[in-house]
Amino acid sequence: MNKIHYIKGDATNPQGEGKKIICHICNDIGAWGAGFVMALSARWDDPEDSYRSMPKEMRKLGHVMIVPVENDILVANMIAQHGVGYDAAGCAPIRYHAVREALAAVNKLAVEINATLHMPRIGCGLAGGRWNEIEMIIKEEVTVDVYVYDLK
Repeated sequence: MNKIHYIKGDATNPQGEGKKIICHICNDIGAWGAGFVMALSARWDDPEDSYRSMPKEMRKLGHVMIVPVENDILVANMIAQHGVGYDAAGCAPIRYHAVREALAAVNKLAVEINATLHMPRIGCGLAGGRWNEIEMIIKEEVTVDVYVYDLK
């Protein structure tokens, strides 16, 4: 069973020893330029470059692209946001089923390589999600330790 650790800090500078996977939410339309992705892009080029070069047919909800960025750090570009902004009916772009699918895939890799997961409060910024929903999905799908970062 995993434990969720809440810490103050920057998710692009994951704490602790061993292999780490930084998880974040991407949209399914190829837009990159606001929110947590800006912090990723300020630190590394590869997560954005990999996302932008992803074929459109692979940019489907629930898909994950793993991008190595440093020796023991990987970034998981998780497609779990449909479009950008709220739709005409006022629905947020987050898709919880896609968060679940993507986290299950990332967890499988984390178990295989003995890694921990690191993330901001994914899906709760521009994607419009609710943390209590995301936290429940993490508890149900993830079996490794998770570190959730809140900026100081």
